[in-house]
Amino acid sequence: MRRPRVIRTALMSASAMLLASTAVALAVPAGAAAAGCSVNYGVSSQWQGGFGANVTITNVGDAVSSWALTWSYDAGQTVTQAWNTTLTQSGATVTAKNVSYNGGIATNGTVSFGFNGSWTGSNPDPTNFALNGVACTGGTTPTTPPPTTPPPNGPADITVNSATRYQTVDGFGAAQSIWGSAWSTTETQTLVGMGANQLGLSIVRTGLSPVSSEWATHVNSLKTAKTAGSNVKILASPWTAPAAWKTNNSRVNGGKLKTDYYDDYANHLNSYVQYMRGQGVPIDVTSVQNEPDWHPDYDSMDWSGTELRTFVRDQGTKVQNTKLMVAEAVNLNYSYTDPTLNDATARNNIGYIGGHLYGTEDAGRLKPYTLAEQHNKPVWMTEWNLHAADGGGSNIWGNPGNAAVWNETLDDIMRTVHKSMEANWNAYIWWYGKRYYSFIGDGEAAYGTVAGAPLKRGYAFSQYAKYVRPGYQRVALTKSSKASPLEVTAYQGDGKISLVILNRSNNAVNNAVVQAPQNVSKAEHFLTSQTANAASQPTTVNGGQATINVGPRSISTLVFTL
Repeated sequence: MRRPRVIRTALMSASAMLLASTAVALAVPAGAAAAGCSVNYGVSSQWQGGFGANVTITNVGDAVSSWALTWSYDAGQTVTQAWNTTLTQSGATVTAKNVSYNGGIATNGTVSFGFNGSWTGSNPDPTNFALNGVACTGGTTPTTPPPTTPPPNGPADITVNSATRYQTVDGFGAAQSIWGSAWSTTETQTLVGMGANQLGLSIVRTGLSPVSSEWATHVNSLKTAKTAGSNVKILASPWTAPAAWKTNNSRVNGGKLKTDYYDDYANHLNSYVQYMRGQGVPIDVTSVQNEPDWHPDYDSMDWSGTELRTFVRDQGTKVQNTKLMVAEAVNLNYSYTDPTLNDATARNNIGYIGGHLYGTEDAGRLKPYTLAEQHNKPVWMTEWNLHAADGGGSNIWGNPGNAAVWNETLDDIMRTVHKSMEANWNAYIWWYGKRYYSFIGDGEAAYGTVAGAPLKRGYAFSQYAKYVRPGYQRVALTKSSKASPLEVTAYQGDGKISLVILNRSNNAVNNAVVQAPQNVSKAEHFLTSQTANAASQPTTVNGGQATINVGPRSISTLVFTL
């Protein structure tokens, strides 16, 4: 920690100049009060490779309604993020401008703002400033580069680097019953709400029935999801077209959509979207087909990747007020999506790439989808279902302390959420949100759950869903050897940084120091384990650091408020 250095316009004696760490006279810009102005630039904190700085401009004068302060860095420093200003950098030159919420010149002609930056080698203060294009005048006293000091609590175990950014998160969600009844209002609120014992899902997947008389079934639950949650998105997925339009004249056992019904199918999808829109339920994303590579003895329809390309190329624009998704293949098989991505017209008619997680990791595709990223198409994992722990059916799911349930939840499901995020995927959607093995119970007596009550798996999933909201961006981090057992991802948005931490080892990682890119106003830590459900944990905050204990066999979320 070092004291801010003050750059003043006042004339100083030689002895005073020796006491000042920096002294620069700012010329008074047109429209400013005659009293002149001063700049106070100070590095408030510094860690290896990064620093935080605060800047205050005083005595500017209330007549200046817009300001721009420029300076240059002599040691190659780079600004990363800022608050209360718009900050840009071109080469060595940095420009800070007022923003609407900062109100131009603050009370008594004072403006304050701050930013984070990166440095290598040294980090001297800038010595030349200009305000509103008027160069500063006067001499400066050489400054001593700030020492490379460890963070206040010592070397960090996890260091967040928000200068390096990855994918934008669209959300975490689950499907409601595709063929059965809808979630009740209370159940929907539990799944999407942000309150205590609510799970914070931000995506709801719903079935797009081939029979329009069935569309009303889920209207109320979807409407509740939109109103009870925060930025909840709706994904509609069709399992089949009407039987008469298919080559096997059946809703089940696959069969292809006849080519002369492509336009009818597009109009069918569009009719659903407009119907829901009229009911007050905007459909954010509409899939062309659920699992085009799977033809079971229930609703299903077969497509090839080329056929999907042809459909969205020729018919995609007919589906309005939504964005199309291709193609929800069973294991994100690229052969079902590459043809669309490689066709400019087809590609422009879709908004998303979808795929399921069945066998995807074994096939080597739980990784970044380079072609989708190349064309700026978000990748959504839209279905996975695993409940092998019950061994074919046992009364274990209602017992929150059951080891088999927790091990499967942590080692399989939460691990794949983590890996999906590291793969730059933008969303993760579980199968049914309400089921005995899922997020809330369905009340089946054989499995011991209470209908609508949150389950252990739901609390674990909420460690992502509730604290990593739509629009957050994943950012980089580094770990010490002490933190090596932890699987961690970090996200920034809404003035917060959230770190989701998996500890699948049998040992706690105590007194783990987590370094934010800047000083924080608050840090909160929530943990789910075999014995805890998103429970608040003690957290020590010091400047830009938090110290936490990460329990064994747990998933937790540390939330910094900046």
